[in-house]
Amino acid sequence: MAIRNDYLAEVMKTVVKRNPGEPEFHQAVREVLESLEPVVERHPEFVEAGIFERIVEPERFIMFRVPWVDDSGKVRVNRGFRVQFNSAIGPYKGGLRFHPSVYAGIIKFLGFEQIFKNSLTGLPIGGAKGGSDFDPKGKSDGEVMRFCQSFMTELQRHIGPDTDVPAGDIGVGAREIGYMFGQYKRIRNDFTGVLTGKGLTYGGSLVRTEATGYGLCYFAEEMMNAHGKSFKDSTVVISGSGNVAIYAAEKVHQLGGRVVALSDSNGYIYDEQGVNLDTVKQIKEVERKRIKEYVNYHPHAKYFEGCSDIWTIKCDIALPCATQNEIDEKSARILVENGCFAVAEGANMPSTPEAIEVFLKNGVLFGPAKAANAGGVATSALEMSQNSMRYSWSFEEVDAKLKDIMVNIYKNISAAAKEYGHEGNLVVGANIAGFMKVANAMYAQGIAY
Repeated sequence: MAIRNDYLAEVMKTVVKRNPGEPEFHQAVREVLESLEPVVERHPEFVEAGIFERIVEPERFIMFRVPWVDDSGKVRVNRGFRVQFNSAIGPYKGGLRFHPSVYAGIIKFLGFEQIFKNSLTGLPIGGAKGGSDFDPKGKSDGEVMRFCQSFMTELQRHIGPDTDVPAGDIGVGAREIGYMFGQYKRIRNDFTGVLTGKGLTYGGSLVRTEATGYGLCYFAEEMMNAHGKSFKDSTVVISGSGNVAIYAAEKVHQLGGRVVALSDSNGYIYDEQGVNLDTVKQIKEVERKRIKEYVNYHPHAKYFEGCSDIWTIKCDIALPCATQNEIDEKSARILVENGCFAVAEGANMPSTPEAIEVFLKNGVLFGPAKAANAGGVATSALEMSQNSMRYSWSFEEVDAKLKDIMVNIYKNISAAAKEYGHEGNLVVGANIAGFMKVANAMYAQGIAY
């Protein structure tokens, strides 16, 4: 789908020129700008104020060296990043990703998406993202700790509870957050809610571990209920086997569905009887091993090398929870042919533009990432609130707030799609609803933002 509006096409052209060799960022911006064509026509004041040009340009982009010492005494060097993309509606908020694929373009894409995702939660948080090309896999706890301490030694200059509050993402879990929080506290002599995803003993929130996966299912269930469908008695395929995938699977089971497949970067398992989550948690959360170990516990299940073919498994509902662009046009067509009626994105931008077009053209209910996986950052913002109050809510209280947020996100983006002439297209609805709140705040604050 091309950008038809000449003004927005020129904005896109500038983005590509200023950010060469960053296809993920280009893809994310293009997808949003395509949706905003009716906004340009209805709000010429945003054009005059340069809102569109400003929203695609980060307020600040930080890149830094991260030296650390491995267990053999050798000095290693990685790159660290933080993009503080937009603070019009609140302090910067967004995760940290530690993975070899991380570079400037990935960080910008994630930070740009975060602006709209955070806006959709209805909470006062701006958009940011960060991370490093460091790979925690295969590293000892000591090596991970030394890396995290070096990373935070620089990052602490740029963050704070009312400035920028990072969280976890791929490769950054409770262990990494703990090491970084300890280093921040040591350097700043300040015990504040500067990171979210913390352990429960030092300011973390109940439900945070489960939040993205649970929120994904709350959103998907609301989307399906509006069309007379649900998880109950449905077969579900979920990619990934990290926090998002595991707790999405847990909530699917609670809602009456049956998850038959999970994956990691090496391959996927297929258990026709329904994936045993206790086994998956043991393998991934305790042993930190690969998903292929599952068949050692359940010999009737099957393991397949390579993760892309997971979408050939027949299912009613697909929940991509692994990484960007994991569902391409071919996979989308297979899902449609196999009778899949709903797709909700748990990962960031896991479907290519061509795949999304296939879903929309074939009437598949499609929940885009910036709406469907906003539960994690929503609960992070609830953690920030608890930190500010020096108080903790119960699991049930946080879970109820999370569900309300996800249900409201569906209602708001569905209404926005209808208001702007694209009823049923939640991609357009999410982009417009997320954009309007930020754009109005930017407009009110003048050209400083």
